[in-house]
Amino acid sequence: MEGGQTRTVVPSYLAWSIINTLFCCLPLGIAAIVYSCKAKDANACGQSAIAEDASRTAKKLNIIALVCGIIGIIIVIALKVSMHNKQH
Repeated sequence: MEGGQTRTVVPSYLAWSIINTLFCCLPLGIAAIVYSCKAKDANACGQSAIAEDASRTAKKLNIIALVCGIIGIIIVIALKVSMHNKQH
């Protein structure tokens, strides 16, 4: 680093992306993994602007995937309860 510049390392959210892919929303999770890897690679190369943009996108995708997963779980539980009540 020349001139006392410090390199900012932004979070990649890779672990969160993988968890969202497995448990919440596969398509959004995969997209989040792609952007997480892009952020991680840009961090390693010192490309802070690209890393920040990819990190922000990965975070947004992870939030949306998590919300979709929660909504999906609520719908499944509601359907199970509804089907159970119809049987009795």
